[in-house]
Amino acid sequence: MSDYLYNAISVLGEIEHEKYEELKAYFAGAPRWLIDSFQIIKMEKDYTFIRENEPVKYIYLIIKGIIRAADYRIYGIVYDFMRVNTLEAMGGMELVLDLPVYNATIETVTPCIAIKIPKHSYEKWLNTDINALKREAKTVGRYLLETDRKSRAYLFLQGADRLALYLVDTYKKNEKDGRFFVNSSRAELSEMTGLCVRTVNRAVKKFHENGWITKEGNKFSINKEQYMNCLLYTSPSPRDRG
Repeated sequence: MSDYLYNAISVLGEIEHEKYEELKAYFAGAPRWLIDSFQIIKMEKDYTFIRENEPVKYIYLIIKGIIRAADYRIYGIVYDFMRVNTLEAMGGMELVLDLPVYNATIETVTPCIAIKIPKHSYEKWLNTDINALKREAKTVGRYLLETDRKSRAYLFLQGADRLALYLVDTYKKNEKDGRFFVNSSRAELSEMTGLCVRTVNRAVKKFHENGWITKEGNKFSINKEQYMNCLLYTSPSPRDRG
């Protein structure tokens, strides 16, 4: 089946080897009729391919690039509450929870390549493959638990606290060789934390002065020691936040 999958994806030369290995594991045991339903699409940066409350018609798996889920209903501003660069089925949660419409608006952060699968094909696969259904259910469960944890944490956090929590979560998911480069602009960090740009700038300045981040021009990076400092800063135990 891996050879059949390989031949079905025309853009393998454009994606990382690790991502193809993820694909092989994801679709291990998948029937040929499912793979035959694949459409490979390319999307430019800042392209909205799923809109909240629109009927679920397709499932998308991002095989190259980064996407975000954003909420536009919060005081008229964009609140970026999820960024994804792992292999997850966008629209899969709606199928598992039997929701007829998409639950969020999803946009590309970078140019992306995706596998687009008709809803009826993906749904048929989940209904006939217990392992695929279990994996999708686990993904949905993790997402809901993580979203609930972040919502409760953000409810009680302000200013620099929120940015520190974001850095902790993002480092854990994306660090390579003990280092993570934050390439997001201040405006993007504002959207991801729900803070205004001015507050983000103050927090970045504070973290730089404390040695918790390393500035790289307009961007910055965080290493393992700095991650631990941010982790301690976000812990519920008493601490000096001077």
